[in-house]
Amino acid sequence: MSLQAILFDFDGTLVDSEALHYQSWMRVLEPWRVSYDELTFCGEFSGVPTLQAAATLNQRHGLNVHAEALTYQKNQFFVEVARTLQPKLMPYAQEVLHQAREHFTLALVTGSTRAEALPVLEFYKLDKLFKYFIYKDDVVHAKPHPEPYCKALIKLSLKANQAIAIEDTYTGLSSARAAGLRTIVVPNHHSEQQDFSRASFQVDDLLAAWEQVKKLA
Repeated sequence: MSLQAILFDFDGTLVDSEALHYQSWMRVLEPWRVSYDELTFCGEFSGVPTLQAAATLNQRHGLNVHAEALTYQKNQFFVEVARTLQPKLMPYAQEVLHQAREHFTLALVTGSTRAEALPVLEFYKLDKLFKYFIYKDDVVHAKPHPEPYCKALIKLSLKANQAIAIEDTYTGLSSARAAGLRTIVVPNHHSEQQDFSRASFQVDDLLAAWEQVKKLA
């Protein structure tokens, strides 16, 4: 069947938001005087679900706090930080989204909450380009579980071979692959050392991803 939809990840794929996530986590960890440099932290936790990261940090540093409480606090800090410091878009994000919308149905499939992602999308006027949104709030199991992408396919009334996912991390790739989707991975400087051997394609930037999509179509 012909390609009809592109399913985009958000953090690290469309927006360079890892620095904001890093800053939010450092605020969470500050009372315990735990700190990481940005490259080390993002290299380990880029694409990792917030609850999973919270559990890891809790165990590693003996924080003795429920992971759910750490997750809630981190998400609240992120929303606060994003109000004053909007993350930059990834290279070619605007151009690719506007061009892709002319030919395909677009959906956003993100591990971020609606409160985290929507203000950024609205700031850059990208929210109107997507037909459907799957936020972390909308699923029981976040990436790397296939549920986010399976739910997007259901909303789009499409089979997996009628869509393609664009991701930047091993976690996102695993989710998309488990849902049966072809995948284009666009690594960033935080995720470039991750294992992308199961990706259908790996490219350097979103413009190259768009060129690959056009070849498939």
